[in-house]
Amino acid sequence: MKKQQITTFEEAVDYLYNVPRFTSKNSPEDTKAFLHALGDPDKNMHIIHVAGTNGKGSVCAYLRYILEEAGYTTAVFTSPHLIDIRERFLIKGQMVSQEAFLQAFLQIYNSLDWKRLEQGEGYHPTFFEYLFFMAMLLFADAEADYVILETGLGGRLDATNSVSRKELAVITRIGLDHTEYLGDTITQIAREKAGIIQAGAPVVFVDTEEDVTTVFCDYAQKLGTCAYSVSRNDYAFLNFKNKTIDFSVRSEYYGYIRLNLRTIASYQMENAALAVRAIEVLDKGRTISAQDVIRGVGECFWQGRMEEVLPDVFVDGAHNEDGVRAFLETVEADGCAGRRLLLFGVVQDKNYSGMVGKLLDAKLFSRIAVAHLHTARSASLDSLRKLLEYKQQAVTAYTFHDSVDTAFRELQEEKMPGDRIYIAGSLYLVGEIKESLDHD
Repeated sequence: MKKQQITTFEEAVDYLYNVPRFTSKNSPEDTKAFLHALGDPDKNMHIIHVAGTNGKGSVCAYLRYILEEAGYTTAVFTSPHLIDIRERFLIKGQMVSQEAFLQAFLQIYNSLDWKRLEQGEGYHPTFFEYLFFMAMLLFADAEADYVILETGLGGRLDATNSVSRKELAVITRIGLDHTEYLGDTITQIAREKAGIIQAGAPVVFVDTEEDVTTVFCDYAQKLGTCAYSVSRNDYAFLNFKNKTIDFSVRSEYYGYIRLNLRTIASYQMENAALAVRAIEVLDKGRTISAQDVIRGVGECFWQGRMEEVLPDVFVDGAHNEDGVRAFLETVEADGCAGRRLLLFGVVQDKNYSGMVGKLLDAKLFSRIAVAHLHTARSASLDSLRKLLEYKQQAVTAYTFHDSVDTAFRELQEEKMPGDRIYIAGSLYLVGEIKESLDHD
């Protein structure tokens, strides 16, 4: 590996996208050592660390909007991005500039031991590690009141877990995903996610299964820190209104508060309730009022999560079995008066057999258009065709398309008044649709 001359934003992005070709995941000791070599940029940060299987990005967004409504400045690191890689770095709600991105990239690039790397030795960050280090440098310069970090894959071994100190850990719903790395049971995956819990920093988590709750509570107890849960008993659906959701949350410091979500995604009630509980644990009602929470949640927007991109066209980031479950719960209750048409695309390293099974068993869609994604990770159309034939699909019709654009155009042409188009299966798919619409 030889050092290149990189001088532009575009060259930096291209380099990052090629990183997986020549490096593998490093140990936590490696990432901690490199963060220290960068000058411990995290040392003065007030960090909220968010892990989980689904809902991480949404919870980060709710936290950000509530904190900003209360007058705090935030810096947020999330993944993946849908169109622009800079979506991963938000400072005061804005993407960082290309110039700032390049500067952070080069600071890391020039800190690498190129003599050793040229000999096939030494440390080189993975794609995600590199972006995390960039976030730490960018956020250190921003001097935000709170830094919100979303884990990538897992928790215990995640690069974001290299930070030295946290204010709070937040763990969203746990499901079966990335089982080849995290374990093939919910309990095993919960143990990996619990690795973000740190002594001196309370943890707030979603209480869905007794075994998972036990994992989080035991882990917190061993570290001498407090654990707080959010369950289905802590919030209640009230009604749908103009493609928004009214619901109430029971809280310790704010009592019962009524919240409005700018979405039809019913699963966002859980994510918003988790964020509200996290804010309570963080602030204890000292500086953040109930009105700050109400306005923050009401203003929050997180793209790609049951987002209406065109009239009666919704994209959703459901990209694993639990995500599909949540997606279907929303679709079933959305009051669609006509037919439901689905555009589906998926990557090959997901359990797409389980995802397809749930979609077919729901019997909600009269038409499914299956598309090949514009990524090397896309599941092949042949494998998806065989899967659908094997499962003896229960929809009126399904078709296969070499591109997302052609599949989407066909569904748009078929759509009649009252029908709705849903697009789900992968965040890559959501990104392709949004990018295509941006260019129209």
